[in-house]
Amino acid sequence: MLLLTSSKQTISELVLYLLCAGGYVRAARNAPGQPKQAMKVNAFELVGNSIGSGQQVFLGTEDKVYIVDKTENNPTQINGHPAWAAEWSASSKQTRPMDVITNSFCAGGSVLGNGTWLNVGGNQAVTYGGDTATSQVGGAPYNDPDGGQSMLNPCDDGNCDWFLAAPMTTRRWYPTLETLQDGSVIIAGGCTYGGYVSDAGQTNPTYEFFPSRSQPVLSPILQNTLPTNLYPLIWLLPSGKLFVQSGWKTVLLDMDQNKETPLQDMPDAVRVYPASAGSTMLPLTPDNNYTASIMFCGGSNIRTEQWTQKWDIPHWPASSSCVQITPDQSPNYVELDALPEGRTMGNLILLPDGRVLCLNGAKTGTAGYANTNFTIGQSCADQPHLTPLMYNPKAPATKRWSLDGFSSSSIPRMYHSTATLLPDGSVFVAGSNPNSDVNTTAPYPTEYRIERFYPSYYNQRRPEPQGLPNQLSYGGSYFNVSLTLADLFGNVDNIQTAKVIVMRTGFSTHTMNMGMRSVQLQSSFTGNSDGSAVLHVNQLPSNAAIMPPGPALLFVVVNDVPSVGIQVMCGSGKIEKQSMMPVQNLPTSNINSQQAAGQKQISGTSFLVHSARNWLVFMMKYVGAVSAILLF
Repeated sequence: MLLLTSSKQTISELVLYLLCAGGYVRAARNAPGQPKQAMKVNAFELVGNSIGSGQQVFLGTEDKVYIVDKTENNPTQINGHPAWAAEWSASSKQTRPMDVITNSFCAGGSVLGNGTWLNVGGNQAVTYGGDTATSQVGGAPYNDPDGGQSMLNPCDDGNCDWFLAAPMTTRRWYPTLETLQDGSVIIAGGCTYGGYVSDAGQTNPTYEFFPSRSQPVLSPILQNTLPTNLYPLIWLLPSGKLFVQSGWKTVLLDMDQNKETPLQDMPDAVRVYPASAGSTMLPLTPDNNYTASIMFCGGSNIRTEQWTQKWDIPHWPASSSCVQITPDQSPNYVELDALPEGRTMGNLILLPDGRVLCLNGAKTGTAGYANTNFTIGQSCADQPHLTPLMYNPKAPATKRWSLDGFSSSSIPRMYHSTATLLPDGSVFVAGSNPNSDVNTTAPYPTEYRIERFYPSYYNQRRPEPQGLPNQLSYGGSYFNVSLTLADLFGNVDNIQTAKVIVMRTGFSTHTMNMGMRSVQLQSSFTGNSDGSAVLHVNQLPSNAAIMPPGPALLFVVVNDVPSVGIQVMCGSGKIEKQSMMPVQNLPTSNINSQQAAGQKQISGTSFLVHSARNWLVFMMKYVGAVSAILLF
């Protein structure tokens, strides 16, 4: 390894070193590179057409996002009917139609421990305008059987499509899904045939599992929170219990005992659909001992009896309240910094640098659509939020939300909008369709345009870590991740705050990203005298409730700048009880004592020479030594 100790070293010496070294570059499988530069950071870019309006989206591979719409008269056809599903490529910005088969209107979704995605529930078969079809098993005009369970194994070759699984025991419109410790999924709540809110005649206040374990189990919280018990907000906690929030009520659910323990009522506002607050589990880290805190922002403080009355809901101000609860430690909510303005339908998206992006939604009204004399077209909301904002949990209280430097979108993202993190750290944004069928002339029309939002870190030089695994176990031997001086932004001391982050991006629909979570792996470091360093990284904690099995993204973050994420499999890749192994002790963190003096010299001109060396090594790998030297 060449040690650059003086700015007097010449390019000729550098070239001689490269020739003698034979252009050797240690190449690790799945080593990420640099994304294409964005035109502008903290801004949006149009990146394609979604074919179906993006009511539901999820990241299936490192390159593919899957889009699911409700049954409606989209212009693109597949198998003799309009397409209401699609696959979008991040690399090509092209979209191909897919056949999701049944009516997926207001379904839920999650990923199983083997990597198969599940789309559950949805509406009955419909005809034009969303009216009930004569046949519920297929037929003109849409050939859309009653919604049930569709499954997908994502692919990058364009040859995968949705297929049907065994139907559930009961109908569920607006259900919530969460992946569990063994890679199975819990399916909770919903109603029989839908509506703006639920009612006693059609509510389904039960939960069941996929693969099926038994008949549905009655849930008291879902039973007692009518009419706002649709799309309950659910997270698997590190304790193995489920956090469940519905209406104004909150409980901890022990699935083994079928027992619900009440927690404090939700303060300030209703957060579930159709109030539709943003919500997320905050990152689980070694510093917080992998303790889950859940954050809720926005929604609506409409009283229970008002949900079933006809009145001017679209102009009711949305709530600006933000609260947080740490349910494995305390039954009580605490107030956080409020949003700068009230917001309904604002997605909260976890970023790999630990911040939370809020985008989409409206200042007034709620989710949903209707045919009334007070809706905006059919929209139950008005006054779209076009500018995103960022929550920084590290900032001092009262200063955690920021709008500074953000450009606005030109596209209102109202009811049925979605967002999900992409491997390059940008955010995919799609949807908006508060209409019963395709309507491109409504005040808030059916929206097919896809955007990407580029956070502030996007155009910075990304770390290019070597040695990343493609699978993570629960406990077991640590692995080593190598970072160059360039990866450390010219200062080996930056290894001290470098992090390895595992992220599930979730299933985005109705202001939720079901299953989204972020886990920082325990690590230590060794800094080398040449300014490079090694992170010694533990596997996942020996508790599958912290990060359930299935696919996730793995990032290395240096100076708050993430590498491009690679997809890894958490656990065995099967739906089964996961093996738990002891966590291996990590080496003691250390920076080579000789580095202190040498580091000062690897700066200024020397750092430029060091970077030039890295460039030449890269070029030699791909175009050969002579060509690289001539290009230089």
